[in-house]
Amino acid sequence: MSEAALGVVVVLAFFLALFLLHRYGNVRKQQPLVLLGTLLAWYLSILIILILPLDVSTTIYNQCKIDNGPHGNASTSAHAANQTSSNTSVIPTGRPLKVCSKPWSYISDGILPVFWRVVYWTSQCLTWLLIPFMQSYARSGAFSRAGRVKTALIENAVYYGTYLLIFISLLVYLAAHPQWHLTWRELQTIGIAAANTWGLFLLVLLLGYGLVEIPRCYWRASRHGYLLANTYFKVAKMAVEKSEAEEGLEDALEEVASVHQAVSFRHPLRRCVDTILRKCPIEYQERLGRNTESPAAETQQNLLPSKTSLVKKHKQVIWWVQRHSQTQVQWRILLERAFHLEDVSKNQSSQTHQFTHSFPSEQPQSWARSLLYPPCMEWFWECVLRAWFYRVLAVVLSLMSLAVVWSECTFFSTRPVLSVFAVLVHLAEADYNYLYIEMACFATIFFLCVCVYSTVFHIRVFNYYYLVPHQTDAYSLQFSGMLFCRLTPPLCLNFLGLIHMDSTISHQDRQQTAYTSIMGSMRLLFFIADGFYIYYPMLVVILCISTYYSLGSRCLNLMGFQQYMSNHDDLTSDLVDEGRELIRRERRRRQRREEGESRRQGWRGRYAERQDAGSTRRGNSALKDSESSTESTAGLLSSWTEENDPAEHLQPLYTSTHSPSLRSEGGWYMSLSHSGIFDDV
Repeated sequence: MSEAALGVVVVLAFFLALFLLHRYGNVRKQQPLVLLGTLLAWYLSILIILILPLDVSTTIYNQCKIDNGPHGNASTSAHAANQTSSNTSVIPTGRPLKVCSKPWSYISDGILPVFWRVVYWTSQCLTWLLIPFMQSYARSGAFSRAGRVKTALIENAVYYGTYLLIFISLLVYLAAHPQWHLTWRELQTIGIAAANTWGLFLLVLLLGYGLVEIPRCYWRASRHGYLLANTYFKVAKMAVEKSEAEEGLEDALEEVASVHQAVSFRHPLRRCVDTILRKCPIEYQERLGRNTESPAAETQQNLLPSKTSLVKKHKQVIWWVQRHSQTQVQWRILLERAFHLEDVSKNQSSQTHQFTHSFPSEQPQSWARSLLYPPCMEWFWECVLRAWFYRVLAVVLSLMSLAVVWSECTFFSTRPVLSVFAVLVHLAEADYNYLYIEMACFATIFFLCVCVYSTVFHIRVFNYYYLVPHQTDAYSLQFSGMLFCRLTPPLCLNFLGLIHMDSTISHQDRQQTAYTSIMGSMRLLFFIADGFYIYYPMLVVILCISTYYSLGSRCLNLMGFQQYMSNHDDLTSDLVDEGRELIRRERRRRQRREEGESRRQGWRGRYAERQDAGSTRRGNSALKDSESSTESTAGLLSSWTEENDPAEHLQPLYTSTHSPSLRSEGGWYMSLSHSGIFDDV
């Protein structure tokens, strides 16, 4: 059963990572190496999250065997006697031994440590070594593999040098204390501590934002007017970004056109120019292909670019083409969202309780959706149930956020136990309810991941890293995979600290999980174990307060980056009005396009009917002409045969005994009246 549970989780994690890659990546256009690296990074991160609850239940079962074993009762009773003043003793003195039932997802000893080592070190090699190199390689404008590798090594020299400097500083610090003897295991612990410290630093920042923003987003989504105004605001901003992307792409293509005219087809740099042209849009390539004029020789010498300038132009073309495709996809998504919200506003006063769309869906509707989600069900969901469902969900998420904030500030207290999630796990541990333990662990980790990873998926660093459905560039995909691999291990360690399963923080003498065993003893760096890991997560309170009052949005708004403010200042109101007008124009444009298409279809139908009727009339007239010609031919033949008796003229020919089968009995004139003669008329 253990192998079956582990195998199911491994397969489920792979398909979930594959779904995310298909959702946000462009499988047909991206390089296979980029897709493989991103898929592996997401897969390993999801795998750690799904396997950790099974590790917790297995550890609790092993602790049960130790406590109820022949050598565990005496030590446990003595340990409990020292805690009689506290009401947090899990196992009282003198209690009878329990029979430890094996959990359904129990994983045999020796499997999880090897599994965690492979998964952890593979993900760390990806996030610190391979993915940064692949990012620079994919962003490079060089025309050869060797040139891209060289560019990637140069760009990452400072990156790797910084890590090496930090690692050497830690080694010097440890070497200054002679009581510590450095071994390979301790060096691994130092590297793990450094990686987890960097990840925890970023994790708390993202967590403090997500704990407040996610419940607030669902609460605001229940307010239809706010949601529509926010969409208008985003449409106005996206229109500006879309025009900037189009202008930047046009400027880059103009430079490519000048290079295309300057470099002749026999020049050695022509291969580089052709490589740049293949990155341009297809319609632009066709337009340049039709323009085959070449300038004079002296003009070519004056305008002939260097290979370095071609590398820069290649990099610019890659950037602007990706930016243009991303803005186009975002523009279409915002238009569909705005049209849908306006349709909801119109259908709220509908008396028929049937949801009607202004424009038909571009994708064909499946039979399952039409059966399970008819227009009446869609009306009740969009106009009645959705607002209340989002409000209830926002309240539940707010309570979970409060529990996380409280637990982050009190998880270091073990007597009494103040962490909410530690209390829940200890209650289930008292009854050895492994299914409840795994469900509670998975729900907690899932909520933490949603708060952190949703921020990663929606973060926009000056439009450089942004995940767009089906149009995410290679650099953003690899950036997200790199963040996943860096954030997941410290997130899991933080979760184990919340439920008091990490002895480095809880200071409890109990069985360790296999995940914490591969992390090594953080006591080697006491200022990290007893200082940073305990007190830095409390910063989440300040971050939550600043997010609640939108201090970040207000600062960005003052710096010139327009943000949607709920109080509707002058700039926000102007952008909302501009977005409403843009949606009105797009709606009229789409209506005219659909009306023109319907008229063309009507004319096609009428023309087809007339063509069918004309062909029918022509067929009937041809048939009548053929019948009349047949009758006239038969009349002429009959009149001719009456005047000339065939018995007198043709009888000797057909009565010959040498060729009896050459003619039919009626002779040649009978064959002329055969119906098959006029089949082709």
